[in-house]
Order: sequence, then structure tokens, then C-alpha cells
Amino acid sequence: MCRISFLLLMVVLLTGCTKPVPFQRNSNFVFGTVYNITYQYGEDLQQEIEAELQKVDGEFSMFNSESTVARMNRGDSTVERSDMFNEVFDLAQTVNKETCGAFDVTVAPLVNAWGFGFKHEQLPTPQQVDSLMRIHDQMDFSAIAKGFGCDVVARLLKSKGIDNFMVEIGGEVVVSGHNDKDQLWHIGVNKPVDDTLHVDGELQTVLSITDHAMATSGNYRNFYYQDGKKYAHTIDPRTGYPVQHSLLSATVIADDCATADAYATSFMVLGVDGAQEVLLRHPELMAYLIYVDEKGELTVWSSPALKDYE
Repeated sequence: MCRISFLLLMVVLLTGCTKPVPFQRNSNFVFGTVYNITYQYGEDLQQEIEAELQKVDGEFSMFNSESTVARMNRGDSTVERSDMFNEVFDLAQTVNKETCGAFDVTVAPLVNAWGFGFKHEQLPTPQQVDSLMRIHDQMDFSAIAKGFGCDVVARLLKSKGIDNFMVEIGGEVVVSGHNDKDQLWHIGVNKPVDDTLHVDGELQTVLSITDHAMATSGNYRNFYYQDGKKYAHTIDPRTGYPVQHSLLSATVIADDCATADAYATSFMVLGVDGAQEVLLRHPELMAYLIYVDEKGELTVWSSPALKDYE
């Protein structure tokens, strides 16, 4: 009897001495921005994480001359589409259909013409816009690649049996489980103010989420003035012109980050009313929209289900 009690005591003591699995933190540059990844695991996985991110870069980077999309844009007939490329391309086509043409990966020539790509020349004439709208062989996955990169890393972590993590790339996020304080992950939504230098970090709200992905798109940080007129960086692929409406920022929560990323961009094209129409057809999505009302004041509209996350 005493021996059994002693063994039980030893089990309790040994169990009490077990150290909790630590949270690892990795940061670096990718896709022209910064990534921050936190995960609960017994070893550092940064090399494996970066290997996965390089695969995404090798498919979709506009800054990598040997990426699949760059080669296709050059008319390289020898390039083969990988399963990864097809997955993202098919999702982009689906979102484009569901948003009535608001998400178009062939909008790159128009983006460049308006001065938000690699070129910044004179504003295009109506004739030039019409001509560019007929070009559909130049693709740009910038509005979905960061979100997909988050998903790829999340898949890697899940394949290792990791339940608690946050993957953030340039503001796009995937979270699972809880943080190192055993709480839901707290993700901030920036207040949309004219801030091209990204120095103002004031938050509009903080959402507490888990087991979801979140992406934000906005016009308030990427714009320029010419001849006294403000041009936002979001180009409506249906008209060929920068959008002109009251929506300043669209945050979308979805099951995966590529989907959230694509719809957030689409909503910036559609505006508040158009975004709400899409959301009615897609109850699996949630959104937090910040816009300017008729009095010129910042106003928020959010999906009813999102109230539980604030």
C-alpha cells in the first residue's frame, strides 16, 4: 500500500515538473513585406517555413523574374502550371465570378498605367484605358498571394500537429488555438487615415479570433494627388478607373486567408453596398467595413456575427 502511494506521489511530482511547450517566434522579409509567425512547438521551424514561402514566391512574385507568373507574362511557352498555381488561379476566378468581375488578376496593365505598379507616368487617356482593358495575358496575384502564403505556412504547422499559432504576412493573418497567455488571438484593425508613410498605427478596433483567417484592404495608405485630385490605388477592373466611393477599409474574416485576401480587395472595388450584397450570398464570410458617411465622419458597418469577436 505504501509502495503504491509512493509511486502515485512520484507521478504527481514528475507531472508537475514537466515544462510547457514553448512558443517560437520567427520574423523575416518575404513578398516585399515582413512576416511574423508565432507557434507552440518544441523546436524552431523557420527554415522549413521559409522553404514553403519560397515556393509561393517562385510561383507568384512580381519581383522574381523567374517566377511562374513573371515567365507567363513574358510569353514563355515552356512554363508549366503547378498544382499550387492552379489552386490560386482557380480561387481567383471563383472570387471574380462571385463579385461580378471585381477581382481580376489581369488588371496589372491598368494598375501600372494609373501609377501604382512599376511605372508612374502620365495619367492614361480614355482611349488608353479602353485599350488596356482588352489585355488579359498579364497577370498579377499581389492581391491574393500574401493570404495564400499565410495558408501555406498554416498547413505546414498543422502537419506538425501544432494547434496554437498565428501566421501574419504584411497584415494578412491566420490564427489557430490560443496565444501564450491561453487567450484568443487579438488582431488589430487600423483606423483608416491618410498615411502613405505607415507611421500612424492607431487602431479602430481589436478583434479576438481563433481558427480563422483575416485580411484587410484599404485605399488610405496607397494613393497620390495629381492636378489637385486624389487617386486611390484600387482600380475597378470593370471600368478601368480608380474607384470613387466612400469605403476606406475592408476587413474580411474567412476560413482561409487567400479567400479573405481576395474578397477584401473585391470589397474595396464594390464599395459598402456591393460588399453587403456579396456577404448576403456568402454567410461563411464576415466583414468589418470602415467608410465615410454623408456627414464626412468615419462610420463602421460589421457583419452581425462579428459582434462576438469584438
